[in-house]
Amino acid sequence: MKRASLAVMTVLAGVGAGVARRLLARSRQAGAKEDRWLVVTVNCPPERLSELPEPLALLDEVETRVAAAPGDRGTELAARIAWPRSPGIVGRLAGADSRQAVRTALRDAKSLLETGEVLRPDSPPTTRPTTRGKIVEFVTRRASGEGRL
Repeated sequence: MKRASLAVMTVLAGVGAGVARRLLARSRQAGAKEDRWLVVTVNCPPERLSELPEPLALLDEVETRVAAAPGDRGTELAARIAWPRSPGIVGRLAGADSRQAVRTALRDAKSLLETGEVLRPDSPPTTRPTTRGKIVEFVTRRASGEGRL
């Protein structure tokens, strides 16, 4: 009986140490994520981007970089926050994360440069104000600030 409980305690201690290690690694990487460049490839020559597109020009405290895309496939337009500060999960859900604004501005700039207009989903997404419709509207509104570029 003592051996079994000792074995269980050893396994639990190992699992606990692994979880703690993973959580510490995530917290260290969070700072590195906040200041990394967000990049989109735009289908236009780099010379066309002598001035920043309006969505990016309107943002404060943002560093930008323009470079030719590899393989002569357009232009890489990159942006990052000059002084990153993380608002946490609650801030992200409330829309107070400055990285979300940079993501949205990059998507809008790409759309503007490639099509001449910023494409938006149909509004309203549903015809009746139901609970599901409100959820769809919220998700649609928040989607441009999340995900991959």
